[in-house]
Amino acid sequence: MAKAKDRGEPVRLKDVVDDIVAQIDVIARFGQSTGRLDAMKDVEFGRFGIAVATVGGEVVTGGAAETPIPIQSIFKVFSLTLALRAFGDEIWKRVGREPSGDPFNSIIDLERMKGIPRNPFINAGALVICDIVLDRDQKQREFATVRDFLEHQIGEKKLGRVEEIVKQDGETSGFQNRALANLAKGFGNLHHEVEDVMKLYAEQCAIELTVRQLALAGRYLIHDGDDAGGEDSSPHARISRRVNAIMLTCGQYDGSGDFAFRVGLPAKSGVSGAILAIVPDVASVAVWSPGLDDNGNSLLGTLALERLTEEMGWSVFG
Repeated sequence: MAKAKDRGEPVRLKDVVDDIVAQIDVIARFGQSTGRLDAMKDVEFGRFGIAVATVGGEVVTGGAAETPIPIQSIFKVFSLTLALRAFGDEIWKRVGREPSGDPFNSIIDLERMKGIPRNPFINAGALVICDIVLDRDQKQREFATVRDFLEHQIGEKKLGRVEEIVKQDGETSGFQNRALANLAKGFGNLHHEVEDVMKLYAEQCAIELTVRQLALAGRYLIHDGDDAGGEDSSPHARISRRVNAIMLTCGQYDGSGDFAFRVGLPAKSGVSGAILAIVPDVASVAVWSPGLDDNGNSLLGTLALERLTEEMGWSVFG
């Protein structure tokens, strides 16, 4: 569906990526005074990485593509995948598929919806999905954890782990998430103990990947249910389509509409500054830059994706 722009000769992906890295470097050094980037005046602008893993097996990287970063909320894409693989559309009885219109950690919204989170990517929804993942029995555990799933998709073992995140989210803080989990449990939408769900949530947030690894991890979403290696996974057909749909409508929190307008791809962001974006049938793309906008999405990462899709003609909207 997405092809490089016709300019009389093929557009080389590597050339486009290199050009974007150069553009971002200029913006990083001189962009403090440009309106939309004012929020980044105290951030180290120069930190930026990009990786593109294509359906043909090519992996193109640029910038800080080998800098390890915690995936944070991007784990929600992979835990949702495991829940769908285990239980299929049954999970939608416990979590919705609509943008929230409220902050990602809104307690009021969860109370209003009587314990049913609006979607799997706000914090309440991710906690319910973690609870669903804990419900899997041994027959449903093709991958024991999100970490195992990622190791399979990436083809690399011993992925990193940020201990500080595990400690803060799983032990000493995470008070708002605990409140959300307790409220969901009060409405009967959490089957396991709150601390067990919180531990899993924190462990998944703390997984550390480079943007190269993150792009590789997303390759299964390029296809209609196939694994990274191209193996037929007919029992899981259309899972990628469902996950991509939620990414498109809910993946950037309250910035999802603007992101769809500017970039036109399913994507999920994390507060570490990473974004995973999918070009169906074409490529998996990961970017990282730590300066965030008011919605918690990477400013330079979004700008880079906007320029990449423009140069390559990549958009789900044609």
